[in-house]
Amino acid sequence: MQAPSHDTTDATAKLMLVALSIVWGLTWPAMRIALSEIPPFSMRMISLSLGTATLFAIVALQRRKFALGGLKDWAHVAIAAVLNIVGFTMLSAFALMMAATSRVTILSYTMPIWAALFAHVVLGERLDRARVLALALCVAGMAILIWPLAQHGVPAGLMLAVATGVSWAAGTVYVKWAQIDGDQITVAAWQLAVGFLIIVIGLVLVEGVPHFERVHAPAWVSTIFTGIVGSGFAYFLWFKIIGRLSAMTASLGVLSVPVIGVLATALILGELPTLPDVIGFALIFAASACVLLPARDAAAPEPS
Repeated sequence: MQAPSHDTTDATAKLMLVALSIVWGLTWPAMRIALSEIPPFSMRMISLSLGTATLFAIVALQRRKFALGGLKDWAHVAIAAVLNIVGFTMLSAFALMMAATSRVTILSYTMPIWAALFAHVVLGERLDRARVLALALCVAGMAILIWPLAQHGVPAGLMLAVATGVSWAAGTVYVKWAQIDGDQITVAAWQLAVGFLIIVIGLVLVEGVPHFERVHAPAWVSTIFTGIVGSGFAYFLWFKIIGRLSAMTASLGVLSVPVIGVLATALILGELPTLPDVIGFALIFAASACVLLPARDAAAPEPS
């Protein structure tokens, strides 16, 4: 059968970006609801166990190989898991406990800025005009959103939210750089598994034996959604996307996630955006539009 063209591959990846943006956008208010009754390590242990099981089920159903190439590849998976899974999940969880959901969502998506810079330095991805414009719009939008909050010092929750973006960006570029010998979705599944084991150790050391007697249905539903959809299915989409598109394009393409997340937060939790929020969201939408336009630079890598 003839392999798909670059245009077909690119269009498929961009449709995946749309689906991923919706899923991850809805996951932010879900995490906030879950964390209102479940401590962060306990919540992440449950959600990652569900996410890991979901992703391994996908690997099995699609008859993908579970094995990796060698010891070096396992080491790369462990490092990527710390950055992509442990760093992102725990930093975002603690940030959500210290700051407004909408602000944490937005600041976590400084990620494309860090990813673009890391990819330029580490991977040699060039900054064409569309990406430069998207980066400029992203920086402007984030600056408008952050500045009102930084007038009286930067709260710890906001610093953790930015650190979330840095960790995720580093993990995304690391996976592209490491070129791990293994199926992309299997690599993602093993990252979730390693991240789960690390968080279980953290749970034992920090929270001890988990207690769920006072957890109500909304928190359980939110945790299950975060695990199966926000972790398992979403990471399946994400690692498929970064296998098809450059790290920079993939990173910029999910800039609509904070917008969806903030709108969902307003509807579900009642956190209403301010005028700077609205202006920042508009700039972020524009940045996403720039990167989703047909690319004129070098073709994306072939999917595996």
